[in-house]
Amino acid sequence: MVERGIAKTEEIRFTEVWMTTWETPYIMRLVLSAGIGGLLFGYDTGVIAGALLYIREEFHVVDRKRWLQEMIVSMTVAGAIVGAAVGGWYNDRFGRKTSILIADVLFIVGAVVMALAPSPWFIILGRLLVGFGVGMASMTSPLYISEMSPARIRGALVSTNGLLITGGQFLSYLINLAFIHTPGTWRWMLGVSAVPAIIQFCLMLTLPESPRWLYRNDKKAESRDILERIYPAEEVESEIAALKESVMAEKADEDVIGHTFYAKLKGALSNPVVRHGLAAGITVQVAQQFVGINTVMYYSPTILQFAGYASNKTAMTLSLITSGLNALGSIVSMMLVDRYGRRRLMIISMFGIISCLVILAGVFSEASNQAPKIDTRDSISFAPNGTCHAFAHHTAPKAAPSNWNCMKCLRSNCGFCSNEAQEYAPGACVVLSANMKSLCHSKGRTYFKDGCPSKFGYLAIIFLGLYIIAYAPGMGTVPWIVNSEIYPLRYRGLAGGIAAVANWSSNLVVSETFLTLTHAVGSSGTFLLFAVSSATGLVFIWMLVPETKGLQFEEVEKLLEDGLRPSLFRRMSKAKEVDMS
Repeated sequence: MVERGIAKTEEIRFTEVWMTTWETPYIMRLVLSAGIGGLLFGYDTGVIAGALLYIREEFHVVDRKRWLQEMIVSMTVAGAIVGAAVGGWYNDRFGRKTSILIADVLFIVGAVVMALAPSPWFIILGRLLVGFGVGMASMTSPLYISEMSPARIRGALVSTNGLLITGGQFLSYLINLAFIHTPGTWRWMLGVSAVPAIIQFCLMLTLPESPRWLYRNDKKAESRDILERIYPAEEVESEIAALKESVMAEKADEDVIGHTFYAKLKGALSNPVVRHGLAAGITVQVAQQFVGINTVMYYSPTILQFAGYASNKTAMTLSLITSGLNALGSIVSMMLVDRYGRRRLMIISMFGIISCLVILAGVFSEASNQAPKIDTRDSISFAPNGTCHAFAHHTAPKAAPSNWNCMKCLRSNCGFCSNEAQEYAPGACVVLSANMKSLCHSKGRTYFKDGCPSKFGYLAIIFLGLYIIAYAPGMGTVPWIVNSEIYPLRYRGLAGGIAAVANWSSNLVVSETFLTLTHAVGSSGTFLLFAVSSATGLVFIWMLVPETKGLQFEEVEKLLEDGLRPSLFRRMSKAKEVDMS
């Protein structure tokens, strides 16, 4: 009976969204125009996964230096940290519309710089500019949508921004596949992001500023005009009254906590509710990144090449599975989060993530142990001066038999040319070069330089997919929901910003170190490290994060006032009190 009631409530909500936007299409125009910022956010963070494969082919210095690959990938994240920090101030100072327009300019200029880049450093510059745009869009697009949406359907409309982010990542993988046979491959992949940015720029020029920002900046007549286009005539006066009350309360709060950042920060940290809220909010944001999700989203084709899929096209095609499941998981989360609760969903999600990471570590370990052996005779006869230099001493006439396999060959910065008859049979360890790759292919053989032929590759695909299924509905979306509910209203913007910076900073650490880690401890060791950090995150979530499902903001504040104590600790405390009495 209860389940039917919930289903009916959800049905009414979605029906109301469709009815409202059907009757007032102007609302959907506003939402989708601003939501392109979310699409660009997803596209520009996801597109590098495929583009990097072809950047490495054109610029050999990038292929040789892992730190350069990591910098190309992570520079957008670094720019996003700055963009998000500046974006909050810029939003309040110059308005939401202007902020979106500035973000579009950054997206367009960054895309052009990357598309025309004569060297890797220009790609890095373009990625940095795009990162500034991503940071501003991540702050501004949901805010603009929220302030332009009727209150009764605001949550559903704001959630479209999240769907467009994951949709943008999926689109980036499709675009990557579309350009793999086009001259300039990666230049088109990175440059095409200018198109939606130009479209959004043109659309935003025709749209108004947020009514809330206008009202706060004493442009009440303009604010009223916009509200009249969004709400039915009979609701306009009540909305203006609510807006007036909200703005006055906001200004009153600023008078109490101060107008400068440092005054607000001091007030926040002296408040026990905010401190406990930040402990929970930062915990879930950092845990979200240290499960390793963005190594999968940014390096998915590379990971699949580690698993033995040498072809760029094959690796990119299979990567569609992870990005598609991530987008689907965002929809599933919307259906589960209010029914099963935030805390429970995250804990279940973490158990699934840890299980998949441990199994993936085992899969990559077994793939490494079972890698094809090196055929000494084949390595000598493959090509004049073509034998891997590190392997050369094993080719001497009286040399002891070699125990080298493909994995040891690759770790010695060499390439592996597979056996012509059977890919898993012993092959040649040869020099790592584009010429050697071409020669290997001309003989009808496959050239490996990132991973070895493996009978376990399909298991890597399966458990990467299960990892995404476990992650997306829980740790993928719930940390952002928790951070929107857990802080007192007057400190919500500041505390939410601090937690967001913690998220981006953790993202930067993970994306900047992934290739270095895989080289140092192997793919297996890297996934095992993520499993350990995930287990640590699970403990902190259990200890510090309360359940906020169905609670009013005042009830959440009361819950945090003395700090969260998990049920086990509460039982121990009660037992101690009984013993003392």
